[in-house]
Amino acid sequence: MRLKTKIALAIGALVFLVATALSWVYLDQLLKQRIDLTLDSAHLIAAQLLQLTKTAIQTDVPKDVNANDPKAVRKAVATALHENGALNSLITSILGHTNTVDDIAIVDTDGAALVESDPGLKAKDLSNRRDLASLRANSLISTLNIIFGKPQVYDVTAALDLEGKPFLTVHVGISTAFLGQIEFKPLLSEAAVYIGVGILISLLAAAFVSNIALRPLEQISSRLDVLAQVEAGTAGELESGGSSDAVIQVSHKIERLGRRMKNVEEVFSSLKENLDQILSNLQDGIMLFTRDAHAVLVSRSMERFLDVSRDQLLGAEVHAIFDRNSLLGRTVRQAFDAGMSIVQEEITTEAGRRLELSLDFIHDDRVDQGGSLGALLTLHDVESVSEIESELELSRRMAAIGRLTSGVGHEVKNPINAIVVHLELLRSKVGSESSAARHLEIIQSEIQRLDRVVQTLVDFSKPVELKLLDQDMRQIVSSVLMLASAGLESYSVSVVSQLPNYPVMVKVDSDLMKQALLNVVLNGAQAMEDGGELSVRLIEDGRSAIIKVQDHGHGIPEEIRARIFDLYFTTKREGSGIGLAMTYRILQLHNGQLDVESKIGEGSTFTLSVPTSGVTDPRVRGALEANSLVVGERRG
Repeated sequence: MRLKTKIALAIGALVFLVATALSWVYLDQLLKQRIDLTLDSAHLIAAQLLQLTKTAIQTDVPKDVNANDPKAVRKAVATALHENGALNSLITSILGHTNTVDDIAIVDTDGAALVESDPGLKAKDLSNRRDLASLRANSLISTLNIIFGKPQVYDVTAALDLEGKPFLTVHVGISTAFLGQIEFKPLLSEAAVYIGVGILISLLAAAFVSNIALRPLEQISSRLDVLAQVEAGTAGELESGGSSDAVIQVSHKIERLGRRMKNVEEVFSSLKENLDQILSNLQDGIMLFTRDAHAVLVSRSMERFLDVSRDQLLGAEVHAIFDRNSLLGRTVRQAFDAGMSIVQEEITTEAGRRLELSLDFIHDDRVDQGGSLGALLTLHDVESVSEIESELELSRRMAAIGRLTSGVGHEVKNPINAIVVHLELLRSKVGSESSAARHLEIIQSEIQRLDRVVQTLVDFSKPVELKLLDQDMRQIVSSVLMLASAGLESYSVSVVSQLPNYPVMVKVDSDLMKQALLNVVLNGAQAMEDGGELSVRLIEDGRSAIIKVQDHGHGIPEEIRARIFDLYFTTKREGSGIGLAMTYRILQLHNGQLDVESKIGEGSTFTLSVPTSGVTDPRVRGALEANSLVVGERRG
């Protein structure tokens, strides 16, 4: 059976049940209404009989009857009622013209019939008859069983009181046989016809409506074929599962189209992951806008340029992202409003930062009007290129110095060893009492100092074998501050440290990293000649662990700032010029970075950054886990 037929039958069955239930209620109310009419008619008859009975007693009963003799009174009343023509005529008329009345009787308080329409009533106890009003309390089935079952007589009564005491009762008997055949049967037949016609019309209407409701399935099937052609780029239709049922065809087509969309979504998710990885490694800021100028793709580097988180930028409109009060904002907004591209235009921000700006509008060549599909904005940090070039130049110089000092160190080391040997022989020959012994001690001291300098050159230039292990950078910072505490006290310097409350895991050589940080901490303390406060702060940005060491010394002049990491360069009277150079080299060995910012009269801030071995910030980790769950759900 076709699904369309099943749906039509289901709707028809539902309509049939509803129509049947309504018909049932209608019949029940109809029967109760007919019983009420019969009951009202019987009460009216009883009231008329009671009134004539009362009149007959008042006019026809002799006045000389002994009221204290019940038998005499009963006989006189019975005679008066039997001889009253009006009462007898009314009883005869009721029985002849009323279809539902079976019998009429007037009885006294003892139950004896004074007047009866049927002589057989004299031997019956009429008080056992059921009241006709009790039929209303029955259900429809019970009422029909009573009316069309074994014939019964129900009673309707009216009582006459004499001097406040019961005297006579009028009984009107209603036969269920008469009630069923004469009153209810025609009524039920007519109602059954109406109900049958109503149910038939309802079923036909349900079939018609279901057919109209399911007719759009063919249009839906055609639209699915069109979507399949657009998606697949072919003229073929989706398979319908080999069924002629329109509902099953649509179901199969939707299922197959869903599988295609799922495959496309998986490919899209993979491409998005790869694109996000590429964008996260770019130094340039990239932002892709839709036709209505809303950002849909933002690189992580864009946060550096705009000082706004990537999550806030995504979905925002271009006028909400760029402020007209800044040069960058005005330039981008004017270009968007005019629809004009920008080709590598260099601007200088209010903070003195040099940026190279490019804005390209993407057009659809397939459309005659060449409507814009969106725009691609690129920000390039000109100063970062210069900084990278400076770092490369410094690395080349350090490498050249390393090669030179390695050769010089080995060449000088051998003569020094020979001088030391011969110096010891000379001391043994001269003796400790000779006046030349003091000069020999001076020569030996200077040779030892020269040997330490040469050894430092050799150590600085020789390859370092890193012992990389997962370390918590908080522990490294705490160990360095504890190790330097004595030296810091001698300089009257107090340390204020700020460490996160979660592990910051890095893969480093802990000894070398402690040496690098110790050099920077001691250098900052020595820069504050009058003492002060040294700030050490550890933060994590999701990719790097960053240590900022800030002093409040005199600052580093601009003209020598580029040379402070050169080997043997120093401005201190007793400095060796090796500490910062060694720190710079250690950071390079760990794929890290060492930067300095300084203002004359305010102090300097050294920034040490090394890559983290994993995401450690709970906020960053939570964001990445949420993103991975979304990707996982899409793949699932």
